[in-house]
Amino acid sequence: MRVTISRKAHFNAAHRLYRKDWTFEQNDAVFGKCNNPNFHGHNYELIVSVTGEIDPETGYVIDAKILADIIKEEVEDAFDHKNLNLDVAEFENLNPTAENIVVVIWNKIRKRIESKFDLEVVLYETPRNFVTYKGE
Repeated sequence: MRVTISRKAHFNAAHRLYRKDWTFEQNDAVFGKCNNPNFHGHNYELIVSVTGEIDPETGYVIDAKILADIIKEEVEDAFDHKNLNLDVAEFENLNPTAENIVVVIWNKIRKRIESKFDLEVVLYETPRNFVTYKGE
């Protein structure tokens, strides 16, 4: 009997979409207003889901408090009120698109979740734009 437990979280962060090896014109053509040299921000919403067997002793797949602590430590503390391009090491040479952000978050959480569990991360950049990553 496999069950999925999910936890919602949020963080606010600024970023700029651009490639260092492209001209401003190339970046502007591809990334438009998201290429603003002064950055722009989002109120990101996050849903982390863990799927696995229910532990017969606890009745949990994973303790929701443990999942909440992992999300806080790996995502909220690391990304909230940060400039992703300047303040987050993972994006020093990685364009902080929603697609790249969700993979970085998944990798950070994956290392803290036992491999017997499946992990899915959904990241909302806006209420209408979101990405999902379940691993490779």
